[in-house]
Amino acid sequence: MPNILVRDLPENVHAELQRRAEAQGQSLQQFLAGELTRLARKRSIAELFAGNDRHEGGRVGLAQAVEDLSGERARR
Repeated sequence: MPNILVRDLPENVHAELQRRAEAQGQSLQQFLAGELTRLARKRSIAELFAGNDRHEGGRVGLAQAVEDLSGERARR
């Protein structure tokens, strides 16, 4: 398996990550491997926006969207 080395991590960040690992009963390595795996599975913002470009549908202007949202909020 590949390895990752992170240099110049602030002490407070390291301490917080260590605390979270301990709270889950994991070593720091186990915790970070899990977090990095979770992060890698998420779509990036660029991927989310790229996916939106493929959708077709109606378009409303900003004024209409604001009016529609205001109407929805008023009904609640």
